[in-house]
Amino acid sequence: MTILVTGGAGYIGSHMALELLDAGEAVVVIDNLSTGFRWAVPEGATLVVGDFGDEKLVAETIARYDIAEIIHFAAKIVVPDSVVDPLGYYLNNVAKARSLLECAVGGGVKHFIFSSTAAVYGNPEQNPVTEDETLKPISPYGRSKLMVEWMLEDVARAHPLTYAALRYFNVAGADPQGRSGQSTPNATHLIKVAVQAALGLRPGMDVFGVDYPTPDGSCLRDYIHVTDLARAHLDALRYLRADGRSIVCNVGYQKGFSVLEVIEVVKKVSGVDFPVTIAGRRAGDPAAIVASNARIRAALGWTPQHDNLEQIVEQALNWERRLHNRRLA
Repeated sequence: MTILVTGGAGYIGSHMALELLDAGEAVVVIDNLSTGFRWAVPEGATLVVGDFGDEKLVAETIARYDIAEIIHFAAKIVVPDSVVDPLGYYLNNVAKARSLLECAVGGGVKHFIFSSTAAVYGNPEQNPVTEDETLKPISPYGRSKLMVEWMLEDVARAHPLTYAALRYFNVAGADPQGRSGQSTPNATHLIKVAVQAALGLRPGMDVFGVDYPTPDGSCLRDYIHVTDLARAHLDALRYLRADGRSIVCNVGYQKGFSVLEVIEVVKKVSGVDFPVTIAGRRAGDPAAIVASNARIRAALGWTPQHDNLEQIVEQALNWERRLHNRRLA
């Protein structure tokens, strides 16, 4: 069986491809390289350059490589951008996902693993938030992901396809072996921005709001290592292959750190006291959101191996140095 990874030239997708190859799986990547990198696709994976919303290309790829399973990462992911460009997010994240699912059903794909998000919860009523929390996203990004969850639920009822929707919290860090990391120069991930500031690749960084109802006024988030996230997908794949029923799971560590706490950890690990500017709130940002991970532990047997913020920061720093040296070479 061959697994199709959409967005496999990007940050999380490239780590997923590595995890699958390490497990002895056959991998095909579809990526239009708009934000991903050809060199990020690991040796051993087949790269098809194109858009995951191109039904002709996707159908041909499914047939040519005998695709049995799809792990879908390709999406627009920046919450504030989604507020400014909702139609762009609904086109890319919803309409194209519908096209991908059409091809999956037509091609006899058995299992579908979807990259969802904690943004489907909006401002949860309690933390840690469980999968049974009322879903009330406050951004077009969160809404777009929830729409795909709904589509998957309906498709699974109508066709012989099972799925896992994994609701990520804040993904960070890099492959412990140094094979991949967050490589987009203008990425908005907090730890990425902070390590760039520490390395002098940015003049400093902004903190968007310190007037939230949190202990220090800055937003509180659950930060998960990208390799633990990739392994969660592998666990989901094994679960579905063992005739597991379709499932929705949070993927997080069940602990939160504020933006200001994360910045202090980056300063400590890097040894650099870079400038930090307090700015206004960003549209679409919830005050605090932390995962309950009881379901994924119990149902999928997922066990985190990199639950250490200093380790996450150190690996992100190491990757950023490697990436900078690569650009200078």
